[in-house]
Amino acid sequence: MTICDRSAPREWVDNAVRLIDADAQRSADTHLIRYPLPNAWGVSLYLKDESTHITGSLKHRLARSLFLYAICNGWVVEGTTVVEASSGSTAVSEAYFAKLLGLPFVAVMPASTSPEKIRLIESHGGRCHFVQKSSEIYTEAARLAAEVDGHYMDQFTHAERATDWRGNNNIAESIFVQMSMERHPIPDWVVVGAGTGGTSATIGRYIRYRRHHTRLAVVDPENSAFYGGYESGSSDFETGMASRIEGIGRPRVEPSFVGQVVDRMIAVPDAASVATARHASEMLGRRVGGSTGTNLWGAFGIIAQMLAAGRGGSVVTLLCDGGDRYTGTYYDDDWVRGQGMDLAGPTAVLHEFETSGIWR
Repeated sequence: MTICDRSAPREWVDNAVRLIDADAQRSADTHLIRYPLPNAWGVSLYLKDESTHITGSLKHRLARSLFLYAICNGWVVEGTTVVEASSGSTAVSEAYFAKLLGLPFVAVMPASTSPEKIRLIESHGGRCHFVQKSSEIYTEAARLAAEVDGHYMDQFTHAERATDWRGNNNIAESIFVQMSMERHPIPDWVVVGAGTGGTSATIGRYIRYRRHHTRLAVVDPENSAFYGGYESGSSDFETGMASRIEGIGRPRVEPSFVGQVVDRMIAVPDAASVATARHASEMLGRRVGGSTGTNLWGAFGIIAQMLAAGRGGSVVTLLCDGGDRYTGTYYDDDWVRGQGMDLAGPTAVLHEFETSGIWR
């Protein structure tokens, strides 16, 4: 009898899964915040506050799922160097989990990445590896992982499959459980942005699996390929341009974006995203990031349509991260002017909506 046995001791894997599960248990769940709208409207708006994760953003969930997926697939073992193509919150969160497990972590990112993000990644023990063009991060991450016999996490491919979309306290199940005692417990709409496409895929699949009447809207910033790909039905649509709204928008339609579960796409100007982030910060008494502004701009437009149709109900969107990370960008008037953004127009739209429910 001939046997080929590649089994290895499971102690490290067992402990790694335990550590990740313990992190999830400690963090419990994120809050669902009710956004202040006039009661007379009969429409409620909620923000799922993902900024309360220990790494400060929605990407904490993604990083946790990606690590579990890679470990349980046997791709990451003791001593594996983990490599990711990311200059943003995903890299921050993955650096955190790599440190938790005692693994080396390298984030491949454009040389133009802000010093604030670099410091955050490095504060969790990660190392930053720079390329000159943002389009080079995918191939360079794969090359670097092969060079060090490591694992390229590849969030843009694995995001939609790493999360258990049927439940297991994913973000979709959490939203619907938290909504169960509200006046309109089943949301008419959930509004999210797309970076990898993993969050929209999870929520869209869960809605169908649970047979809810809820519809899913995905908002997309300037320069991003998701709207164009959705409109044209093309999975290989590209713009070749980087998004100015961190955390969402991509220069190409990523493999994890599942357009078939999306009911509506909404293109949002960057000036509207920034103006709405600032407006929401005043309303909530705390700063929020630009992607939250994009989400709320889309949600406000949907709510105005509901009001015009005489319909009540509820809408849920995400507070993706806090605004303190963007003091030098979205909350810096000089930076905004330097980007050629004029916030006066979208700010006027927001004030009219706030007072009348009309969306122009």
